[in-house]
Amino acid sequence: MQPSIETTVTSDLATTEREIREALAAQGFGVLTEIDVAATLRSKLGVERPPLKILGACNPTLAHRALEVDPTVALLLPCNVVLEPADAGTRVRIMDPRALMDDPRFAGLADEAATRLHAALDELHALTRD
Repeated sequence: MQPSIETTVTSDLATTEREIREALAAQGFGVLTEIDVAATLRSKLGVERPPLKILGACNPTLAHRALEVDPTVALLLPCNVVLEPADAGTRVRIMDPRALMDDPRFAGLADEAATRLHAALDELHALTRD
């Protein structure tokens, strides 16, 4: 199993970020955190690098259910969504919850989360084609 769910779209990073936020919201995910890695490294270390954004997405219902099974799952929250330029546009990578939650008690929950994340990427493709 791949550790991530990913795709590349032809839109630029700013457009892709706006559209993936909308697609995640349609699947019940909100963005709790945002890290502009390039800006942080520039500010803290004086290092220039290509754009890289990390969005911390969370579906409260799924998070609550997971925490009910095992409170230590908080170590895995929120779900990282990584955006970076690619030759043809923007690459979007999302950690596959099935790769992180291999305990059988989480199987159904991890599958549901992965299904919703795949749906968000499908929606992203639909949004970026319009």
